[in-house]
This record gives sequence, C-alpha cells and structure tokens, in this order.
Amino acid sequence: MSENTFPIYTPDAIVHFYRTEVLTGQEAKHFTKGDLTPTPKPEAIQTLYMRVLHLLFRFRPECHSMVPLLENIQNPVYHEGATAIMSVYIRMQQFLPMCLVYDFSLNDLLAPKKQKTLTVLSAIMNFLHFRKQRMDLVYEKQAKFVCDVAPCWCSDGGVGLKRSGLVSRGSTRADMDRLQAYTKGNKEAEKKIEALTTIPPEQQAEADELAAVLSELQAANIHEYQEVAQVKVDICNLKEDVGKLKSQIVESPEELKTQMEKMRENVKNIKSSIKEIDERMVELQNMVQSVTHTEAEIQQMFSLLQDLESSMNNTKQRADERGQITDGPLGGAKCNQIHQRREEMADRIQEISRETQQLKANIQSLRDVSSKETAKAQALYDTLSASMDELHERIETHIVDLKQDVTKMSAHF
Repeated sequence: MSENTFPIYTPDAIVHFYRTEVLTGQEAKHFTKGDLTPTPKPEAIQTLYMRVLHLLFRFRPECHSMVPLLENIQNPVYHEGATAIMSVYIRMQQFLPMCLVYDFSLNDLLAPKKQKTLTVLSAIMNFLHFRKQRMDLVYEKQAKFVCDVAPCWCSDGGVGLKRSGLVSRGSTRADMDRLQAYTKGNKEAEKKIEALTTIPPEQQAEADELAAVLSELQAANIHEYQEVAQVKVDICNLKEDVGKLKSQIVESPEELKTQMEKMRENVKNIKSSIKEIDERMVELQNMVQSVTHTEAEIQQMFSLLQDLESSMNNTKQRADERGQITDGPLGGAKCNQIHQRREEMADRIQEISRETQQLKANIQSLRDVSSKETAKAQALYDTLSASMDELHERIETHIVDLKQDVTKMSAHF
C-alpha cells in the first residue's frame, strides 16, 4: 500500500461515493457494503466498472454485449457473455493507467479479491475527484471569461477588452465577431443536444420497458457466463481428480481391473444401444416409405374416382337426352350429335387408360429408384457398422495391453 500515490479509502466511503456520484436509480439503492466485503461480488463490480466507463467515455453498458455480425459465426448468443466481460476488461485496461493502476487482470473481473478491488475503486475515486476539481476550475474560468469579455465588447465595441488586456494588439473586430458566432453556435448546439437527448413523454414508457429488457438480458448473459466459468472450474477439478485416480490405479491393480470390467460392460451396452437404434431407424424408414406409397396410391384412386364420377354424370346426361329423343320424333341431326358424343366419350376413356398406365409406370420407376437408394444406404450402414466394430476391438485390445502394463508395473514395484 505504501507504493500507491493515492489514498486507499474505507469500504463505507467507497460505497457512499459511488452511490452518490456514479450509480443512479435502483443500482445505487442496491449497492451496499456487502458487495465489497468480505468477498466482492463479480456482478456488482462488473456493473460498477460499466457505469464508470459510461460516465467518463459515454460508452453505454448494453454496448459491451454487442457481438460483431460475422458471416460464419455460429450460435452468437453463446458469445455475448464472454464479449461483455472482454469488452469491460479491455476498456478498463486502457483507462486504469490514467488512475496509476497498471496491474489490472481478467481475474479482477471474474473472481475479484477484496484488497485489490478496494485499491482499484480508490484509484478511480481519486481520479474522479481530480476530474471534478479540474472541471470546476475550467467552468469557473469560462464563466469569468464570458462575464468579463462579452459585456465589454457589447458596450464599447471591444475597447474595454483592449484596456483590460484580454485582447492583444493583433486582435481585430473580425476575431470578436467570430467569437460571438462561435458562442451562438455553441448555444444552438446545446439546445439541439438537449432536444435530442430528451425522451418525449409518449415514448418514456417504451424507453423504460426497453431499459428493463436490456437489464434483464445483461443479467442473463452475466449469469450464463458465470455458469460457463463454473463449468471450466469443474473441468479443472475433474482433471485433478483424474490425476489422483491414475496414481491410485498404479498402486491398486485390483481396482484397475474392476474399472476395466465396468468400461467393457459400458462398451457392450453402448454397442447394443447403437444396434437397437439402427434397427429402429430402419423400421421407421420402411414405415415412412410405406406411408408415402400408400398416400400416392390413395391420391391416384381418388383421382380415378373423380373421373369415374364425371363419366357417370355424362353418361346419365346422355341417357336422359336419348330418352327425350326416343319420346319425340327422331331427327337425323340429333342422331349424328349423339353418335359424335359417344365417340368423344370412347376417346376420353382411352385417354384415361393411357394416363393410368403412364402413372403406374412412373410409380414403378420411383419404386426402383427408392430400392436402389435403400441398397446404397444399407451398404453405407454396413461399412460404418464394420468400422465401429473394428474401433471397439481396438479399444478392447488397448485396454488389455494397458492392464498388462499395469500388472507388470505393479509386480515391478
């Protein structure tokens, strides 16, 4: 602590400062001393750093979670949690040297320590105090300049400026006109900025809803990233456990034999499960093909029934016409028309027969193609099954060799 050029504040002073100067709304209300001691909470520390970056550089917290829209990126949702953490880490590394902190690491975000966190927050607090003093001094000088310069120029055309020494001999009326134009432009720009940054009352509810949704998404992303980090920690613990188990296996060959037997049983169970799944898959494929063929045949029969119904209606209509002709006087023209309709009906029946034969030929062709594809798939399946069997045999051979090596090593020891 003696190497620091800034004071290290107490947790109470730090909490009070950040609640009044940095955080706002519910975040300031929920930030307490328990977030810093005895063990800092990663979520609270990450949120605090985001708000500091927003205060100093106008970098909104939701911008940390934006993932670049790359062409070949897969599952961009999984990258949002890590993206937010890495964005905060990079920007804090760029900012903290201005606060005379040069040893900020990624672990200070994921698993922060109490003393290091208090040091970083004290450095930022010291920087914000310095920034506020400088800004107050600049604002005071600006106000003094406006009060001293503008009235003098407006009253005597710049003479007062020359007398007070604020305008040098090289200054001209054009410079003061330019100054007034710049001042006027600044005021207009401030009005435009205020108009653009003010949310209309009719959109306030929507803005609040969007802010709540963004907060929920950010919390969910942080939670998911913490789960991923926990999984990594669990994997490291499992690796350590595996190392311990290996040492125990060397010391106790009987336990190794038992584990090998369990592994062999697991391999057999997996092989049998794969075989059952493959058989079930073949049955399902056959059922799907049968259903497809049945649907096609039903559709064909339905079409034929429609054609038959239409033909029966036409025949009935012609029978009615024939009855009318039989009841009345038979004319030569009328008989010719009936004969022509009979020929048209015969042609239509022949055309339907040809279409039916063509449909049957197409169905048979499709069945042949399906049989060929099924044979190809079966050959591919047989090849894969043989490869799997060979792989399992190799695994079993490797297990036997390993067992023999362990037995030899045990006998040697």
